[in-house]
Formats: sequence, C-alpha cells, structure tokens
Amino acid sequence: MPKISNRDRILSEGLKVVHAHGYAGASVRDIVQAAGVPQGSFTNHFTSKEAFGLEILDLYFANSRALMAATLLNEELSPLQRLREYLDGSKTPLNKDQMRNGCLFGNFSAEATDHSELIRHRLVEIFAAVQDNVAACLKAAVQAGELPADFNCADTAGFIVSSLQGAKLLAKAERSPAPVERFKQVLFGQVLR
Repeated sequence: MPKISNRDRILSEGLKVVHAHGYAGASVRDIVQAAGVPQGSFTNHFTSKEAFGLEILDLYFANSRALMAATLLNEELSPLQRLREYLDGSKTPLNKDQMRNGCLFGNFSAEATDHSELIRHRLVEIFAAVQDNVAACLKAAVQAGELPADFNCADTAGFIVSSLQGAKLLAKAERSPAPVERFKQVLFGQVLR
C-alpha cells in the first residue's frame, strides 16, 4: 500500500476539521494535529490558509462531480429519475453526521466569502458547474417528453441549486433531513409535474 503524503493527509483530515468546525473555527494547529503531522508541514505545502481552503473545496467538489456523473449525467436512467437520485445522493454526506456539518459549499458561502475573493470566485464557479449539470438533465427531460417543450431549464436549474443549498442549511440548523425532503416533494409535486 502506498504511503500517504503529508500533503494528502493534511488535505483529507483538514477537510474533516474545517467541515466540522468551520473555516474560521479551524486553526492550522487543529488541522495539522488531526493529520498527525508537524505544524511546519502545513506551510511547506500551502502558501496560506486561503490556498488550503481552495484545495479542500476542490477535494469536496470531486465528490460532487462523482455524484453528478452517477446521477444527473447517467443516461441509463430517465432524466427526472437522474434528478431524484442526485437529490437523494446529496443527502448522503449530510446524513453521515446527523446533519451537523451541512454542506461545505454552503458553509464556505456563509462564512468565507466576505474575507476571500478567491474563495468566493471558486464557489461561484462550482455552483455554476452544478447548475449546468442540472440544466443538462432538465434539457434531457424536455427531449424525453418528461417536461414541456417550452420549459425554462436554465432558470429552473438555478432555482434547484439555490433551493437545495437553502434546504441543506435548514437541515443543518434543524438537525433533520426534513427541509431537503420538503424541497424534493415541492420540486417534483409542483415545479416539475
């Protein structure tokens, strides 16, 4: 088994620390302690906490990309089934910690965007990529006859991404998956029927 580098250990364990304690609440000391590496290892691999924050966003986004590939972009499923499975899959990370940590993207949006233009810009790119994949899924639903020909896929995709993020924030506050379930019910029962 290959040895895990200090850099990779800092990223994987640091992501967990930041997700649990917030960007501001997680000190470099907390991160290296969780990774089990000397404090100097952090500065050897990252020019700043902001640079580290950008990398853990990308690490977290890699999991989101995998979920989108397996659901939204999976042509073996009907388009609206893809969207249902994406929403269900979006709850999996929330359920791991009984909703306590929420979504890292939402957490960073609420906490770090006032202090870092680089992080704010990266979050905008990430949300745009998610929205593009949701829109592609909705366009496939139009082509499959699951949605009307004049359906506004771009605006609805923006609504879905925004609403899902809000539902995840409420799920974190309530420590319950109910807000995400409610969003899903309204989406499929009212918006996409």
